[in-house]
Amino acid sequence: MERYLLGVSKQDIREQIWDYMESQNIADFPRPVHHRIPNFKGSYRACQNIKDLEVFARAQEVKVDPDKPLEGVRLLALQSKKMLLVPTPRLRTGLFNRITPPPGATKDVLRKCATSQGVRNYSVPVGLDSRVLVDLVVVGSVAVSEKGWRIGKGEGYADLEYAMMASMGAVSQGTPVVTIVHDCQVVDIPDVLVEDHDLTVDYILTPTRVITTGCTRPRPAGVMWSKVSCEMMGRIPILRSLRSREKQAGKDVTLQDEHQHAVETRSPHTAPPRPCDPPQPEGLHLGANTLRVALARQQRTRDLTGGRAGELHPVSQPSDL
Repeated sequence: MERYLLGVSKQDIREQIWDYMESQNIADFPRPVHHRIPNFKGSYRACQNIKDLEVFARAQEVKVDPDKPLEGVRLLALQSKKMLLVPTPRLRTGLFNRITPPPGATKDVLRKCATSQGVRNYSVPVGLDSRVLVDLVVVGSVAVSEKGWRIGKGEGYADLEYAMMASMGAVSQGTPVVTIVHDCQVVDIPDVLVEDHDLTVDYILTPTRVITTGCTRPRPAGVMWSKVSCEMMGRIPILRSLRSREKQAGKDVTLQDEHQHAVETRSPHTAPPRPCDPPQPEGLHLGANTLRVALARQQRTRDLTGGRAGELHPVSQPSDL
């Protein structure tokens, strides 16, 4: 639900956060932070707060996203000799990589292992058959609320990664989820924007605060195939493998496009639902989220040029630095 009535959308919130972080020079390399999980000045200090969490102290296997502001958590996990799992960027070649520092690795080598280069050079792939039991999940965010609602950069990878982990039994409803953000990224997010496939968080770590959300909203118990497009299936091989397994197990794996086509072609005189088209060449994809964002921006343009029926609900201002 990217936009509700004349209210604020997820993309509106993203744009406000990105613009604010750039204008106030809170953003850090890589810049500009638009369309990214934003790195920020003080991210390393925010990461250090995870040492105060009992859930981190107990964890043996930790999944941490590859985003730049989470580099400090990846380093702490390696220094604490925990098994560190990092998702494959955009899930192109699999679900996880397990970071494996060389024997006797120095602190400098561990620092390198925690970077994006280290993820490429010091890792081994982890497949669907691996018996992984993740004790703690750490994700990046563009915005998050004290209720535990989370907004990512809009591509859905963190939500999908969690859903795939749930499908393979690597996480459960009790697996804690932590996010690392700047204080200005903690804002009010309308409840109506939160959907069933959205990942929520239990802890929010900022440079100045440790927030326990107390969130009890159930997380996805697996991949919601009706939310997955054929376009997404075409570019994520491991998703196709998981769908094939679940189909063999007798689960309903009807995709978003197939479901919509079936609804539109219920007349007995129309052709039966067609399967997913073959993957298009890179550069020709137009995902559903891209279309929603484009429509939202068109609506904002119309609003600014007159003729609107009402005002947008304001997003809470970022907190003082």
